[in-house]
Amino acid sequence: MKCPKCGGEIPFYDLKPNCKHCGVNIFYYSQDTLLARDAKRTELEAGAARMVIARIKSNFIGGKLAILRMIAVIASVCVLMVPVGSMTFNLPLLGGGISAGLIGAIQMMTNGTLGRLSDLKNSTLLAQQTQTATTCLILLCVLLVISLVIFAAFLLGFLNLTRSTKFMRVMSVVGMAASAAVQIAAIILVKKTPESPVASDHFGFGGAAAFAVFLVLFLLNHVMLKKGVEPTYREYDPKRKELLKKVRKGEVNLDDLSLPVFESKEEYEARMKALEHTLEEEG
Repeated sequence: MKCPKCGGEIPFYDLKPNCKHCGVNIFYYSQDTLLARDAKRTELEAGAARMVIARIKSNFIGGKLAILRMIAVIASVCVLMVPVGSMTFNLPLLGGGISAGLIGAIQMMTNGTLGRLSDLKNSTLLAQQTQTATTCLILLCVLLVISLVIFAAFLLGFLNLTRSTKFMRVMSVVGMAASAAVQIAAIILVKKTPESPVASDHFGFGGAAAFAVFLVLFLLNHVMLKKGVEPTYREYDPKRKELLKKVRKGEVNLDDLSLPVFESKEEYEARMKALEHTLEEEG
């Protein structure tokens, strides 16, 4: 065994708490070193954690624009419940009708209407209406995918605030184009579908409503990029994060760092106040 301070050899039968070479208390000397090492690591990890928390707050509740954007992102999914078109059947065996909206699509998948639609494609009476309904549903699925991609980008936006905001702005334009295409296609398909005694088509305003939501989302992301989306970090926290990466890679030894590693004037004053408060309680 070697002394942790001077490196002198200590025989195994020497049970004294102090080193016979330099007199240091072996147990408490090592304990102080470990405690100091833990304190340095805690400081660096706390700085990195504060930066993550600051980005999360900035992404979700970082001001009025961020809150409005969160509402718009949720609305971009909820607005798909408004149908882009509907079809009413006068035949009781077909269940009354279908709605080309998110709720209608879920109902068709659960009650078997979607399967009956594929069977009616070769029908003499309902072939055109069935093709119209199928086309509207396909376009609605495309719009749903775009909305879900934006929603996912928003949830993961704290990883890179600027990049995610730019991505959502671009996807909002794509969503606007898809919404307009859905609405126009629904109107054209309904108008071109011949009247039938057993079915009637009606177009809704789901595409127009989705277009309005995506437009608002585009404007919000654009304004946020102009103002800047990156949060203001506590002084020295970015340096703490960079130093923590080097410590984890083994490029920097914690024992070579001072304690505290970094300290601003405000942090120094807060530490002194905490120390004074502790001394007053003990004394």
